[in-house]
Amino acid sequence: MSDTRSTDVHSDESPANGSEADLGEAGSQLSTAPTETAVPGSFGGSHAPGLQGWVSWTAREIIGWGRWFWRQLTSMRVALLLLFLLSLGAIPGSLIPQSGTDALKVQDFMDSHTTLGPVYEKLGLFHVYSSVWFSAIYILLFISLIGCIVPRTWQFVGQLKGRPPGAPKRLTRLPAYATWRTDADPEQVREAALKVLKRRRFRAHMAGDAVAAEKGYLREAGNLAFHVALIVLLIAFAWGQLYKSEGNKLVVEGDGFSNTLTQYDDFKSGSLFTDDDLVPFSFRLNEFTGTYERNGPNRGTPRTYEAGITYSVGAYGKDKKTTIRVNEPLNIGDAKVYLVSHGYAPTVTVRDGKGNVVFQGAVPLLPLDSNATSQGAVKVYDGYRNAQGVHDQLGFKAVFVPTFAGVGKGTMFSQFPALDYPVLMLNAYHGDLGVNAGIPQNVYQLNTKNLKQFKDAKGNILAVRLLPGETMTLPGGNGSIMFDKDIKEWAGFQVVQQPGNGWALGGAIAAIFGLAGSLFIHRRRVWVRATTGADGVTVVEMAGLGRSESAKLPEELGDLAALVHDRAPTRTDEKDADPDQEPGATTPVPAAEGAQKK
Repeated sequence: MSDTRSTDVHSDESPANGSEADLGEAGSQLSTAPTETAVPGSFGGSHAPGLQGWVSWTAREIIGWGRWFWRQLTSMRVALLLLFLLSLGAIPGSLIPQSGTDALKVQDFMDSHTTLGPVYEKLGLFHVYSSVWFSAIYILLFISLIGCIVPRTWQFVGQLKGRPPGAPKRLTRLPAYATWRTDADPEQVREAALKVLKRRRFRAHMAGDAVAAEKGYLREAGNLAFHVALIVLLIAFAWGQLYKSEGNKLVVEGDGFSNTLTQYDDFKSGSLFTDDDLVPFSFRLNEFTGTYERNGPNRGTPRTYEAGITYSVGAYGKDKKTTIRVNEPLNIGDAKVYLVSHGYAPTVTVRDGKGNVVFQGAVPLLPLDSNATSQGAVKVYDGYRNAQGVHDQLGFKAVFVPTFAGVGKGTMFSQFPALDYPVLMLNAYHGDLGVNAGIPQNVYQLNTKNLKQFKDAKGNILAVRLLPGETMTLPGGNGSIMFDKDIKEWAGFQVVQQPGNGWALGGAIAAIFGLAGSLFIHRRRVWVRATTGADGVTVVEMAGLGRSESAKLPEELGDLAALVHDRAPTRTDEKDADPDQEPGATTPVPAAEGAQKK
């Protein structure tokens, strides 16, 4: 690169000592942002006499105010305000229990907070995302973004189809400015400048006695992409909330599950979700495999945690085998099947006083700690008769430990999550289990309100620890319960249908890239004017204008000026040449008329 000392490049934070009107078209359309308007006065103008005059005046007022409110709604300031309000509105939806997510917690809150509960209910804080006020903010934000994007998109398309505007009359008023005098013809300077600017990926063309160029259109494209991405996020969020579903199911080894509402242990969904939206599939849990760290500080931490299943899609789908692991769900259409929990299901056999089997099967128990200390209940509703041959019901409180501490250790807490030393402890009851009262019960808990506890011959409460294969005999010839050697495991699955997740992810990524483009890409214009001065010498002027203040604009203009200067160097035989200057060195030339010294 040649010596550029002969170019006088200076910058200012804003157009120097001149109004924006002096720039004309050159200073316009660097952004598609709408112009902010102040609160207007009367739109109706003069009020003509009579009914027709009043009607005309009223119509002008309504239309005028309507347009003004629309401009305010579609302004960036209001869009940011609505986005902020939407964020604030989501806070109670995260902190306060929601009826669509957990109705029991909502009822508990209402029972515990007799004053706040009714207030929250009237304000819609128990169903924030479907409340009137949250929906109003959401819809207004959606309208605001649409109303902002559509006109700006058409304006930006028009800018892309057009050409950069011609140079303003006074280039010295622009933030970055450079000038020098050269022996090259003005046409040669303009041709050289056109090639340099195009090589630097500027959109450039000849405009009168100057070359007009522009660069950084991706800034506005990124801005528009960011706003479009926000709309995509809003749509994906609404879609996901309205049509989502989430259900949990506990499945014991050897048992199966069909994706219908009656099969779920608990189920929640969006307001527009219907039974027909459930993906038709079924699966059977073949085996759960869990291995654990035996030694070291991570003792008891799962190393292998997976469920081997056989599944089929649709009513007549072929069976397929697969393995579900943590964070590796089974994907079937729009549904994902996650493995979320695990526990043990001891198999027990209950007999009446005559030795008839009245219950046999695996009873899932819920873990209480990381070592799988589990508790639950065994309930025998029908078919049981006591020693007198009278119909009765049995209930057993059960505590199961996969690894017993040992007799005399004084604890029934498991020492390790694997089946190293399984023990089942039972407390036996008989009477009314309450299943005929029509009140829902927790299958893992035993309501002892209407039950009597069995006691041994000494009058002590009957509580027995059983090893696999051992039997607990009920006193008075009332039967027995045996802890079978077959100990099964169960796995908890969560089936989730969350439409719109892919769109939300794509919108979030697009928003990040769009925002990065709008922040780090600078849209700027450069003009190169070459004219013949009064003394017949060509005067070259270069100036730049950016949409926002940037220290890089003068630097970039200096680089461009140096490249153009290589092709149109400074005149070396100026009248004010320094007699002491070394031979061959270029002579600094004063800036062209109108340039301001910095």
